[in-house]
Amino acid sequence: MDCIPEFETINGSDAFCTRLYSVDSTANSAQPTLWRDLDLTMSSIVIDHVSADGTTLECDVRTSPALERFFSGESFRTEYDVPIEDVPDAVLVIPVLAQVCPVAWANGADVYVDEVDATFAAALDDVQASLCSMHDFLEGGTLYAKETVDVQREAGGESGLLFTGGVDSTCSYVRHREEEPTLISIRGWTITPDAADDDKWDHLRSRASSFADDHGLETAFVESNMLSFLAHPMLLAHYKRHVDGAWYSSVGHGLGLLGLCAPMAYARGMDDLYVAATHWEGIDLEWGSRPDIDDHVRWAGTQCHHDSYDLTRQERLDAIADYIEAEAPALQLQTCNVRMDGNCGECEKCYRTAVGLRLSGLEPTDHGYQFEHEDYREIRTALEEGRWVLGQDERYMWEDIRDRARETEPSSPDEAAFFAWLDDADLDELVSESRSPLSHRILHAGARNTPARVYNTVYPAWRSAKSGLQRVRSR
Repeated sequence: MDCIPEFETINGSDAFCTRLYSVDSTANSAQPTLWRDLDLTMSSIVIDHVSADGTTLECDVRTSPALERFFSGESFRTEYDVPIEDVPDAVLVIPVLAQVCPVAWANGADVYVDEVDATFAAALDDVQASLCSMHDFLEGGTLYAKETVDVQREAGGESGLLFTGGVDSTCSYVRHREEEPTLISIRGWTITPDAADDDKWDHLRSRASSFADDHGLETAFVESNMLSFLAHPMLLAHYKRHVDGAWYSSVGHGLGLLGLCAPMAYARGMDDLYVAATHWEGIDLEWGSRPDIDDHVRWAGTQCHHDSYDLTRQERLDAIADYIEAEAPALQLQTCNVRMDGNCGECEKCYRTAVGLRLSGLEPTDHGYQFEHEDYREIRTALEEGRWVLGQDERYMWEDIRDRARETEPSSPDEAAFFAWLDDADLDELVSESRSPLSHRILHAGARNTPARVYNTVYPAWRSAKSGLQRVRSR
C-alpha cells in the first residue's frame, strides 16, 4: 500500500497470529493523520475516529465493500457510569477493536487504527491464535497501527467481576469475595439497547444493586450497541453453519465483553477483571469465552481471568451451597432464559438449576425456583419430546447432573424415577432432536447471498413473527 512507509514488526508473526505494525508518522511527511487515504478495495476495516465525551465513548468505522454487510452503519457507542475523558486514546480504542477484530479474522481482513495500547495489541495476538486454532473458518488478519503506546497505570488495588446473579457469576463472587470486586453488568448482548428491553435492564440493574448493597460492594453499569453496531443477523447467516451457537456466543463474547470494560477498568483502577466460566475442564467446545481466550486479554494495568474453569457447574452449586450455609441463607439466584424479574420455573435452565440445587442439598424454593417433586415428570417429558432447543453445552450440563445423581440418594419416588431414566438416557439423541428447525437453516443459507440491507430488514421481522407464532402455540 503506497500510503504506508516501512513497517517494524512489533509482535508475533507466526501463522494465525495478529501481526502488529507500527508506523512512524515523522518518517514520511505525506503520511496522513488518519487512514483516510487508505485504498479500501482490499479487505480491510478502518477505525477512523474515537472520542470520549464525559461518560460516552463513540467510534466511527469504515470497511471495504465486501465487509459492509457485516456492519449496520451505526457508530459504535458505549456509555459508562464513570468519566472516561482522561483515559488515553490507546485504551479508548480497545472496546471497538474487541468487537471488529473477530469479524476481520473471519474474512482475512486487516484492521487499521491510529494508536493502540501495546499490552492489548499483544493480547490480540494471543487471542487470535486461540480463536483461529479453535475455528477452521477463521482466516486471520493483520493489525496496523501508526503508534503502539506503552500505557502505564499505577496499581489501583481494585478488581471487577462480570455479574448477572446466575450460578457462574455468583460462584465467582463467592470465590473472590475477599477482594470485594465491583459487580459489572453489561447491556448490549442478551439485553439489547432497544427500548423494548428497558424493563429487562432495569431488573438486572436492580438485582445487581441489591446484591451489591447486601454484600458491601460497588457496581458498574455499561451500555453498548456492540451487537447492533455489527450486523449480527448477517454474521449469523454466514457463520452459523460453522458453530454450535450464534456468532457472539461461539466466537466473539469473551474478547468482546472484556474489551468493552477497558476504559471503565482503567478509570476505576481495576488490576484484575474476572469473567465466570460457562464450561469446565474436559469440555472442548467451540465457545467464545474459554481460558485460552479470556486469560490472554489484558491492557495497561489490567489482567483478565476466566474464572472457576476448574469446577463443574454442579461443583459451583456446591460452593454456593457452602456459602449459603455459612453466610447467606436467603441468597437468591437468577438464571431464567425467559424472565429477568425472577425465574419462570418452567424453562430448561430453570428446571436444570433447580435439580442442581437439590443435588447440592438446597431447597430450590428457598433460592428463587418454584419446584415440586412432581416437576421431574415434566422435565423428562420435555426432554423426550424435544421441546427445548439444546446445544452441546446443555448436554454436558445434564451429564454433570447425571454423574452427581449416581452418587446421591433420591429423596422421593419422583426423583428416583427421573434419576433412573436420566441414567439410561441417550443425551446425544436428546440434543439432536432439539436442533433448530429447517426453516431457520434455509433462511440463513439464503441470506448469505442476499444484500445486507434487505436481510437486516427481513430477518428481525421474520424472527418477531416466528416468535409470536411460537408464543401462541405454547398457550
